[in-house]
Amino acid sequence: MPVESIMGRGATRNHTPTRFNLKDRVQDGDWLDSVESLDGIVPRRTSVTVERPKTILTRNSSPDIGFDRSVNSYRGCEHGCIYCFARPTHAYHDLSPGVDFESRLFAKPDAAKLLHSALARPGYEVAPIALGTNTDPYQPIEEEWRITRSVLELLLETKHPFTITTKSDRVLRDLDILTAAARIGIAAVAISVTTLDPAIHRTLEPRAPAPRKRLAAIKALTDAGVPAYVSIAPVIPQITDHEMEAIVAAAAEAGARGGFFLPVRLPHEVAPLFRAWLDDHFPDRAGKVMTTIQSMRGGKDNDPGFFSRMRGKGPWGKLMEDRFGKATRRHGLVRAKFALRSDQFEPPQGAQLRLL
Repeated sequence: MPVESIMGRGATRNHTPTRFNLKDRVQDGDWLDSVESLDGIVPRRTSVTVERPKTILTRNSSPDIGFDRSVNSYRGCEHGCIYCFARPTHAYHDLSPGVDFESRLFAKPDAAKLLHSALARPGYEVAPIALGTNTDPYQPIEEEWRITRSVLELLLETKHPFTITTKSDRVLRDLDILTAAARIGIAAVAISVTTLDPAIHRTLEPRAPAPRKRLAAIKALTDAGVPAYVSIAPVIPQITDHEMEAIVAAAAEAGARGGFFLPVRLPHEVAPLFRAWLDDHFPDRAGKVMTTIQSMRGGKDNDPGFFSRMRGKGPWGKLMEDRFGKATRRHGLVRAKFALRSDQFEPPQGAQLRLL
């Protein structure tokens, strides 16, 4: 039942997830079946639910990921990027990875408190904590909730290394913390820039800040002494791949130290959502886009295999790799490797946060 407007949203569908034996809604003769024709489409407003997890550090042992622990302050993301590989996580809540993912959000206000407990445990071994690995730590609701900032305050207090990945210039609101952390070598930031085209941006990632603002954020971070990198992730063939060299050039001009790219990934419910998005916004090339993606993914919409999922197979995968390598060499950028110090860590003292 289409009861929300897709204006300002990335997903054009809001199907009930089926991977967990949840049934799709069916028309049963109730008057609600005709709500759209009777009242028109009702705009979907963003809601935030408080989540109280018992732990906040997420561990992984994937051999193709450059970190083994992460913190996610939020579940769901209002940026609405249609390609977001985190969308399927909303199905765990019996919510749609479609419009629900970008409008029914969850906040974890106890994140810093839980992290305090984790860092204070005897025998804790230090390694960089990644922020922004699942959903963006600087999505719009961070302005009110300030959960990411509270986490950063703790990490600076304990001199614990961390990385941030975001597609928002809101990261500059914490420039005071980032500057202090960078000064002692424990912070690095990657800004995601997927396109420089405002028209593509408006449908691809409708509630994320404009590309020019993200490039300006790279410059501001660099000027403040914070190691800043560009993340061209994802690269979508036939939609954004032609911009790779231009994005590298723009990031280099903004002062980025290096960068990385990732071909688009379409796990689980992301694939049908992405297909629907193509049909609505790029019907002239939808088939060509999917054919190219499948050529990089072993004939399927998605390849979950280690390493290959991050690189892509076949001629298209190699072409992207060669183009990115050539562009970064031309502009003096390096592959993003965050060399952060872990030898200064001071475990938090006492049962309560000192800064909160």
